[in-house]
Amino acid sequence: MSRFLRASILFLALASCGGGNFSAPRDLDNACAIVRERPQYYSAMKATERRWGIPVHVQMATIHQESKFIGNARTPHRFAVGVIPMGRQSSAYGYSQALDATWEEYQVEQRRRGAKRDRINDATDFMGWYMNASTERLGISKNDAQGQYLAYHEGRTGYARQSYLGKPWLVEVAARVQSRANMYAQQLASCGR
Repeated sequence: MSRFLRASILFLALASCGGGNFSAPRDLDNACAIVRERPQYYSAMKATERRWGIPVHVQMATIHQESKFIGNARTPHRFAVGVIPMGRQSSAYGYSQALDATWEEYQVEQRRRGAKRDRINDATDFMGWYMNASTERLGISKNDAQGQYLAYHEGRTGYARQSYLGKPWLVEVAARVQSRANMYAQQLASCGR
C-alpha cells in the first residue's frame, strides 16, 4: 500500500471522528420534517416531556428561537469603535443558549457534571428543568410558550419583576415563539407525533 493511500485512509478516519453535526435541519418551518431528518431530536424532546412535562412543541419553538437548532451556536462578538473585538455578547452557547452560570447550576443540581450544551439530549433536559422550575415558582403553564420564553430569556427574577414590559421587541419575539409553538403542535399532530 502506498504512503499516499495510507495517509489518505488515516486522514479520513481521523476526520470522521471529529465533532458532531451542528448544522441546522433543512426545513425549520416543518416540525415533521425536522423529526424525520433528526429523529434523535424528537427522542430527546419526548424524554424531556416525560421527565419534566414540557411539551415537545414548546421545546422546539424555544430551540428555534434560541439557536435555530444549531448545536454549537454562540452569541455574536461585540466590537468597540466598530472594529476592536471585545468578546461575545454573553456566555450563551449551544442548542438552548444556556448561560455558563445557569448551566453550572443545572449540572450541580441535577448531578450531571458531564452534560454538554451542544448535545441535544442535555440541552432539552436543561430546558425542561428550567421551564419546570418556572412553572413551580412563577405559575407559568408548561403549555404557555410565550410566558415560558419570557422567563427563559429574562430569568425568573426578571420575569417576576416584569422587566420584559420595558422591551417591546422581546414581547414581540415571545409572541412569535408562541405562534411557532402552535404551528409545530398542529404539524406534529398531523404527522402522528
